[in-house]
Amino acid sequence: MRRTSVCDLLRIEYPIIQAPMNWITCAELAAAVSSAGGLGVLGPNAGESIETSDAVETGERLRRQIRKVRSLTDKPFGVNLMTSFADHADSSRAFSEKCLAVIVEEAVPVVILAGSGPKEYTERLKEKGMRVVYRPLRPNVEAAVEAEAAGVDAVVAVGFEGGGHAGYDRIPTFVLIPQIVDAVRIPVVAGGGIMDGRGMAAALCLGAGGAFMGTRFIVTTECTAHQNVKEAILSACDCSTVTVAGTVGMLRALKTPLIERCVELEARGGSLQDISNLYRPGYAKGMVHGDTTEGAFVCGAGAGLIGEITGAGDVVRDMVKEAEQVIARL
Repeated sequence: MRRTSVCDLLRIEYPIIQAPMNWITCAELAAAVSSAGGLGVLGPNAGESIETSDAVETGERLRRQIRKVRSLTDKPFGVNLMTSFADHADSSRAFSEKCLAVIVEEAVPVVILAGSGPKEYTERLKEKGMRVVYRPLRPNVEAAVEAEAAGVDAVVAVGFEGGGHAGYDRIPTFVLIPQIVDAVRIPVVAGGGIMDGRGMAAALCLGAGGAFMGTRFIVTTECTAHQNVKEAILSACDCSTVTVAGTVGMLRALKTPLIERCVELEARGGSLQDISNLYRPGYAKGMVHGDTTEGAFVCGAGAGLIGEITGAGDVVRDMVKEAEQVIARL
């Protein structure tokens, strides 16, 4: 496959970035993706099943995962650093600062910033020679331009089809990507609905320098998501996901009883905070523990395109092969 600007920037073979997903993107998954030529990324609470309210413990758990990745691969990898969120900035800052310190001490090559804005941490990370990729939680042209001005090396643009949190603007991937590509000079990584080589080829045709994928990597042998989650994704169709508004943006997930209660609360005029308070405990209950009633099974709208559980390295290789075939036919 032709190398793109993202490959050169991140020193990877293929322009595929595994999205960092809370709880379930652990060292084994990140290492498998990186070893296959993409960029594996550790997510928040990587490899854990129990939440901690101790910022120091959070940082040290992250350090163990970083060192484990290095024991499994010598390829570049990334770590997700959450900046403070607008609705709980004071309580989250200590966690962000501790994780930042660990990332710097461990000399992680790539940092995926996500949260309220990139300016606060970008300069500090780049001073240490790290590549900074920013994933705005409200993806639009304004956020991308702001990120470029803050000095990030690349920006991730996830369309409304994507799993997890997306912006209130609800911009579809095919509309979002070309407008951001036209607005900035830095590389753009496309996400939202990309499940196979066809999606990857489409993202490149839209001008993106790479693909940002989460849901497809959930259904892999290395991912620590509960088997109930994987089976639910394998059983999904085109209408299986739903969105609901929260304090961080729109949340997309499968239609579990918990999420359906959130949708009902939204329809009754419930506040964004009340809706978020209802679904947030469901992250770990669903993704880690497989609770089909009180859990949230977070995934993208393209879940119906996934037909089997495979190794993460096979996902990378199969995507590249299919994308090459699609581009050759064009």
